[in-house]
Amino acid sequence: MEQRLAMIGFGTVGQALARILLERGEELKRKEGYSARITAISDTVKGALYHPDGLDLSSVFRSLEEAGTLDAYPDTVGLKRDWDSLKTIRETNADTVVEVTFTNVDTGQPAIDHCRAAFEAGKNVVTTNKGPVALAYRELSSLAAENGVGWGFEGTVMSGTPALRMPRTALAGDRIREIRGILNGTSNYILTRMEEGKSLEEALSEARSKGYAEADPTSDLEGFDALYKVMILSEVVLGVPLDRNEVERVGIAQLSAEDIRGAKEEGKRWKVLGRLREEGGRVIASVKPVPIPETDPLAGVRGALNALTYECDLLGPVTLVGAGAGRSETGFALLADLINIRRQYP
Repeated sequence: MEQRLAMIGFGTVGQALARILLERGEELKRKEGYSARITAISDTVKGALYHPDGLDLSSVFRSLEEAGTLDAYPDTVGLKRDWDSLKTIRETNADTVVEVTFTNVDTGQPAIDHCRAAFEAGKNVVTTNKGPVALAYRELSSLAAENGVGWGFEGTVMSGTPALRMPRTALAGDRIREIRGILNGTSNYILTRMEEGKSLEEALSEARSKGYAEADPTSDLEGFDALYKVMILSEVVLGVPLDRNEVERVGIAQLSAEDIRGAKEEGKRWKVLGRLREEGGRVIASVKPVPIPETDPLAGVRGALNALTYECDLLGPVTLVGAGAGRSETGFALLADLINIRRQYP
């Protein structure tokens, strides 16, 4: 059965998923038995479209190229325009909502309300938005279960790398005592370049030029991005909710070239590690730069890559390395969640 999708937000990540569906639709149907059709798009900047029979994605991308918005999409019988996000969620024929609006990690809004509305309408949700998972995981999980729908959010931690799916499936039955890892590619890229002799300012400028860093890099450099990923890992993998004030957070601005050289002389490398560990019956959480031995698997993770090590009672340490960001990588995270939801809720 074909999955009908409503895209809430249509920026880089939403367009990446649409491009995958456009270019690989036949392959996905043949190899995975998966078929999807985007029937609605609602974006506060680019505009909104809805047609119950589905949107022509080639025309969608042509409109974006020509006008930068959806205004140039051709009118057809039955086409609706300019529906806001909540109307799109509640009133279109989509069975699954793809929530890819901008992440507000202070309030989680409007994404939390988008998820609530979708679940209450009996619709699945997939998202790469950290806000709802970090700040409202239990409420939204309960609401999804009450309405018999699925909720996928793999892309909230390490993009398409299965940082959440792997421990919940491949490590099921083991006890994870500690999680530690590199959860922000921008800061890891900067530290890698500083090891190679660049100043923090030079490395940041390079990161911006490569698209790794935003115009305002505060979330990356001060550890806020990794902090919310630590909260998600604690809640989803360990089953322990954390308030953000319970996570020790230290940025990289205070690291000097002397610090980098000193660690290198000792056979160590600086990495910004997100860490969760059981201690005295509670979970201790932190995000901060620490020098780690070069023999540690995480020490060899360079550039914009992310990595996580799960310390397991039975299996021992398991390290997962992969992309933590990127247009196609995050689009794939959405696709993987969509396929898994279709398998669970055919």
